[in-house]
Amino acid sequence: TALTCVLRCFPCEPTWAGSPFPHRPPTPPMVAMTRSKTFQAYLPTCHRTYSCIHCRAHLANHDELISKSFQGSQGRAYLFNSVVNVGCGPAEERVLLTGLHAVADIYCENCKTTLGWKYEHAFESSQKYKEGKFIIELAHMIKDNGWD
Repeated sequence: TALTCVLRCFPCEPTWAGSPFPHRPPTPPMVAMTRSKTFQAYLPTCHRTYSCIHCRAHLANHDELISKSFQGSQGRAYLFNSVVNVGCGPAEERVLLTGLHAVADIYCENCKTTLGWKYEHAFESSQKYKEGKFIIELAHMIKDNGWD
């Protein structure tokens, strides 16, 4: 049958030496590759920075720190004005210690670890200053560069 002919002409595991396809070169041997760390943004090494404790991707410059007195789901957390190398999930309403907020979980773009959240909307007027700001839990970050 036609199918038998096709299967005979195109074996599942061809060997190229002596095969009906002499124009195809042999497959090169596998080379062990190491994955280098590539981040979307690198913060200046002359500034004190915070990095992901899991993969060391830069997360925030110390100059962007607003407050050290926040509470995350896994303990203490810092509030930052801006961050880098993070992705943002969908916003959802949560009742936090300071009331109802619309927040979106943030995660490290490099290792995909959930780091904290972004305040999208605060429903109480006293909490409006948090909108657009980021919480990163201390359990997920490490101090880098110039902290000596």
